[in-house]
Amino acid sequence: MEPLQQHVPRSVEDVFSDFQGRRQGLINALTSDVRKFYDLCDPEKENLCLYGLPDASWDVNLPVEEVPPELPEPVLGINFARDGMQERDWLSLVAVHSDSWLLGVAFFFGARFNFGKNERKKLFQLINDLPTVFEILKASFKQSKDHSGTPHNSSSKKSSAKSRLSESQTKGAKASTPKDEEESGEEEEEGDDEQGVTLCGACGENNPNDEFWICCDVCEVWFHGKCVKITPAKAEHIKQYKCPGCSSKRARV
Repeated sequence: MEPLQQHVPRSVEDVFSDFQGRRQGLINALTSDVRKFYDLCDPEKENLCLYGLPDASWDVNLPVEEVPPELPEPVLGINFARDGMQERDWLSLVAVHSDSWLLGVAFFFGARFNFGKNERKKLFQLINDLPTVFEILKASFKQSKDHSGTPHNSSSKKSSAKSRLSESQTKGAKASTPKDEEESGEEEEEGDDEQGVTLCGACGENNPNDEFWICCDVCEVWFHGKCVKITPAKAEHIKQYKCPGCSSKRARV
């Protein structure tokens, strides 16, 4: 990753201007550019970070290799949890971490250039007068709800049970209706209704047979697609699915 800063802010006004640019870049990534941002955060890639840049642009990239880094680094591994959470929850988590990073960068400059008590107070007041990235994101959620609902169009979730079943059958062992395994078990052990019942690792329920399911390739637990935000169409492009629990473990490594 190339160095993020194009100039070194030295005054309170410079640092605040740098803060505003980076903040706007992060807001753009999580609102107007959210589809592009979502696609870039591929869980199959290495640990990725979201950078806000001073010119109000943004970048999703690997962390810098320098140790220690030139600037405080954003939270690492935002891509790992993308498919294991509701999209709005995931975006909100990224927004909260982004707000923390923005403050860290601003006061890093303050410490580096020996800001005194009054300068730090002035910088904080300027920053505090602006809504946070998280607050901007929440407002955008409310607006989108008034118009079209969730960021992911729910039409794919409301497709007929018949089409979900036909698509799930093309997935093979990785993404299918676990009832197939259940039925084969029932042929071997007829009369035992308890064995072969597959429960969702997220909600703990079984639900109708035509529900779309997906199996974690790490822990081999089955999940309802709707519980982990995976549709049959999205499953087509997943080489190795990791459930929310396994994704979180990988992100902490």
